[in-house]
Amino acid sequence: MQAMDGSSLPEHRSPSRTALARTDSAMPLPPSIHRSLLPAAAAGLGLSLLSALPASAHGVADAGFGSGFAHPLLGFDHLLLLLGVGAAASCIGPSLLLFALVGAVIGAVIGAGGAQLPLAESLAALAVSGVGALILQAQRRSQPLGLAMVGAPVALAVAIHALLHGQEAGGALTWWLGVGLASSAVVACSFLAVRRLPEAWTARLALLLTLAGGVLALAPLS
Repeated sequence: MQAMDGSSLPEHRSPSRTALARTDSAMPLPPSIHRSLLPAAAAGLGLSLLSALPASAHGVADAGFGSGFAHPLLGFDHLLLLLGVGAAASCIGPSLLLFALVGAVIGAVIGAGGAQLPLAESLAALAVSGVGALILQAQRRSQPLGLAMVGAPVALAVAIHALLHGQEAGGALTWWLGVGLASSAVVACSFLAVRRLPEAWTARLALLLTLAGGVLALAPLS
């Protein structure tokens, strides 16, 4: 192009479609999308790891405080249940812990007496799913659930796990002391953490517990 005085003007070239495509592809995702994908990715990774683990984390335990303290922490089903009980008590009410304590004592006494429960491993895993589903149900209801309605399932879930503890116990009082302290610590940490988390994160935790319990229950069948 030439101007009125005869001098040439610089040409204006529109960006090519290829350049625009490269620019669009290089644009980063908004931070909100990253935050929404993070819980899903974490849940998927956790479930994939759980599916690769044996559902049974039980066996004859060695006597001693250290062995007892580590026992509920090394069994994934036990650990998940303790996290769920603390979360449920935080969402529904601290009185729920009394039902859990009663279930623990009854189950431990029955298990130490040599009682056997058919499909105990699968039931222990499904107990985790039950506690997770209970938390989800409590969050969806506009009115709080009755304490007896939620306390009985929690007590039953804890009793199943305590029964397995009773079968595994070496009979030493120090072993039981270790189990009790470790279990109480996990429940207390879960209770306090859920108190500080938004409700959306509590729902994600409950959903993860529900799905993880199902994976652990089906693992022996695969």
